[in-house]
Formats: sequence, C-alpha cells, structure tokens
Amino acid sequence: MTLRGRLLLVLVGVVAAGLILSDVVTYTQLRSFLVARVDPQLQVASFSMTRALEAENGLAPALPFVPAPTTPGTFSGGSSSRLPGGSATGGLPRGFGGGHSGSGLEPAGTFGELVNAHGVVVGKTVSVIYTGKAVARPVLPHPLPALGRNGTAVFSATSKGGTVSYRVLVRSFHYRDLTVVVAIPLTDVNQTLGRLLQVELLVSAAVLLGLGVLAWWIVRRGLRPLEQMAETAGEIAGGDLGRRVTPAEDRTEVGRLGLALNAMLGEIEDAFADRAASEGRLRRFLADASHELRTPLTSIRGYAEIFDLGASERPADLATSMHHIREEADRMNVLVDDLLLLARLDQERPLDIARVNLVAVVAKSVDAARLFSPGQQVELLAPEVVEVFCDAHRVRQVVDNLVGNAVRHSPPGGPVVVRVLVEQDGAAVEVSDRGPGVAPADAERIFEPFFRADTSRARATGGAGLGLAIVAAIARAHGGTVGVRSNGPGGATFWIRLPFGSPSADPQEAESLRTETVG
Repeated sequence: MTLRGRLLLVLVGVVAAGLILSDVVTYTQLRSFLVARVDPQLQVASFSMTRALEAENGLAPALPFVPAPTTPGTFSGGSSSRLPGGSATGGLPRGFGGGHSGSGLEPAGTFGELVNAHGVVVGKTVSVIYTGKAVARPVLPHPLPALGRNGTAVFSATSKGGTVSYRVLVRSFHYRDLTVVVAIPLTDVNQTLGRLLQVELLVSAAVLLGLGVLAWWIVRRGLRPLEQMAETAGEIAGGDLGRRVTPAEDRTEVGRLGLALNAMLGEIEDAFADRAASEGRLRRFLADASHELRTPLTSIRGYAEIFDLGASERPADLATSMHHIREEADRMNVLVDDLLLLARLDQERPLDIARVNLVAVVAKSVDAARLFSPGQQVELLAPEVVEVFCDAHRVRQVVDNLVGNAVRHSPPGGPVVVRVLVEQDGAAVEVSDRGPGVAPADAERIFEPFFRADTSRARATGGAGLGLAIVAAIARAHGGTVGVRSNGPGGATFWIRLPFGSPSADPQEAESLRTETVG
C-alpha cells in the first residue's frame, strides 16, 4: 500500500473510532437520562394503579375520580377491554379516584397487576388505553427481584417477542402478601433513541465521507512535493546532475528535506566534477609521462642503431654515442626519480620532521644558485633565525626548485630576490624574479605535473615540468600552501607557506615554537 493510502486509512480510521466512541457515549448517556426520567413517573403511577387495582378487584370502595380535562382516557380491567363510558366518572373504572386528578399522568400502555408469592397473577389486570389497542404485557422474571429498603424494586423487562420494552416497579401490597406490579412502556424512549441512532449514523457517515475526501486532497497536496522530488531524483539518476529538488526551504519538513537533498546533490556533483577532473589530470599525466620517457628512449635507441652500423669500429663515433646514451639515461633517471617522489608524497609517506632553522636552509639554496649562476643577482632578505618543524631535506628541495626556476627565467643579470617572512601561523618563503611572468590562465595549473606554459615542449628553458608539482606536493605534506602572483614591474613571485608545526609534529612543541617566534 502506498504512503498516501496508509495515511488516509489511518486518519479515517482514527476519526471513525472517535465518532463511534462519541456516538456510543452519547447514546448511552441519553438512554440513562431518559430512563432516569421514567422512574419518578413510574413511582407516581404506581399509586394510581394500586388504587385502580383495588377498585377493579373489589378490594376497596369506589371513590369519585376527576379526570384531567385535556387527556381523556379509559382504564380497562380484566382482559384490557375498554370499559363503557358516559358515567359521572368520565368513563373510567369505578373505585379509581378518591379526589385524585391524575389519570392523564399515566402514559398510554401503563400496565398494572397483582402477583402472589408464587409469581402467579391474581385478579384482574389494569392497563391505560387512550387510543388504539392495548400493547402486549411484559414478561416478568420469576422470582421477582427483592424489594429494597423503600419497599420497591425497579427493573427493565420486555414483552413476549421483545417488541415492547418496559420499565417495571414492584411494591408490596397490604392484602394476603400480594405484590403490585406496575409497568410503563419505554416506547417514547426507544423512539427517541432510535431517532438519535439514525441521526448519529447519518452524521457519522457524512463526516467520514467529507473527511475522507478532504484528507485525500490534503494528503495528495502534501505529498506532491515528494512526488516531484522522486521525479527529479530519477532525472538526476539519468545523468542530469545539475537538477535540484523543490521545495527547498526551512518552513516545512519537506522543505528542509529538499534543502538537505540539494546540499547532498551539490556535494555529489562536486565529487563527480572532482573525479572527472582527476581522471583528466591522470590521463594528461600518463600522456605527458609517456611523452617525456619516449624522447630519451628514442635518443638511446638511435645511438644504439649507430653503434650497430659500425660506430664500434670508429672510436670517435663510439665515444659520442656512449656520451649521449649516458646523458639520456641520466635524464630518464631524474624523471623517474621525480615521478617516484610524487608517488611517495601522494601516498603520504612520513617525513623526517625536526626543528629546523628555515633561514639556514634557504641560505644554502641561495649560495648554491650563486655558485652555479654567477651572472645572476640572487639576494636573500631574511632574519637571522626562523624556526619551524619540517623535513629540512624536502624543504631544501622546494627552495632549490623555486630559486632554480627564477634564475632560469630571469634575463642575464636580472635580480632574483628570496625572502623569508614570519607570519601569525607560520613562516613563508618568497622567490621573485624579473622574467616573463605567468599568465593568469596558467597560474591555476602551473603546479600540475608536466604542465608548462610553453606548449611546444621546447626544453631550452627547463625539464619535464615536474619541479613545481613536487613543490606543491611537499607543501601539502607539511600542511602548507603554495602559490604564484605577478609582480608589478614584471616577472612573478612564487611563495610557499609552512605552519610552525607540520601534521606529524608534536602539537605542544609546535605551539611553543609559534609563541616564541611570533612573540
């Protein structure tokens, strides 16, 4: 069963149970109230019926009776046949009266009889008939209920076949242990309760029908956003990752669900985009690595073929071939070492972390650049001591790459400035040159493996394009960052920022170092 059907069924079922309970309570309470109103009437009628039974059965002298003027009626005795009228008593039985003006107080069908100790009816019975014919007498239990402290007992009974319900009163009689039984039919009560039951059934059915239609509309309207979300999810599963579900708001539960789903879909879309970008970078990496390895391999193969063509018999050609083969092999060795280093850094191999004076490491790189490039002006601007927790060998490799790139791309005699700066959360090394600079479009990819702004792959200005990728990988391994910005007068500034404590350093020692350095 669908969620809509379950909600509708539960709602209608709960309301139906409430209506049934309300109807039962209303019916029961009204019946108790109406029957309770009959009991006092029964008490009053018992006195009148007792006098009528006495008169009808010759147990008391006939007394005058004044009937109520608006309720003419007759008492019948014996077999409940009508008594002849026209007498001074208004057609009522003789002996019923005695100054009592109460014949109109007894409802039609009021029944009275005398019963002996064995439960046998003795004498004549009396019933009140205004119009129509007499009703069936009640079936009394045997033995009769015991009398209470007030000398009476009240109970309910029905006629033979259960067609008429009665409220019965039993009281003692002063003659030969007889008992007076007086019964009032509950026809009016039952008719009122029947009418109430009809009204309750009709109203309950109308309420349930109206509620069912209204609930169906409300549930359908309330679940419509979920259906839209399901349709959108199907489209997203089909590949349209840019779709978003609606509604997405904080006011409703469905809206908050939409917000959560949209946030999740955004992360999924970003993850797929990152995956696609990663796959693209991997394909470029494999293509570039294959290209870089193929070039020295082609050279080695060419010189090997020269050797096969007779260079071994010509010492000069043999020496030239072997020299170039060694150069290409060294070049391949450097490339493979760089690739292995990148792989180790991506696998987060542990670094040799120690407390290091960053200025001393940078000074060694600057001295080496001055030695190998005496025509360049390499200047170091740094305080005497800036200590960080890092791998000194890897940081030296980073600075060598940055300074080497700056020297290589600077014009002859152009200045190269290396700075060591102390910041709030770490230290920074900046290398500035006056070279051609870096285009904004290349700045985002310049730290990718094998990326070179020179798309012709000419090697007059550098290697395979792995130097800056290694710089970025080493910075990430230390928990730092790298970047590049253009200089105002020309050239570019490459920078690396290292925290005082790397991910593998002792946090307490790193915090103390930060406090000492910054303070």
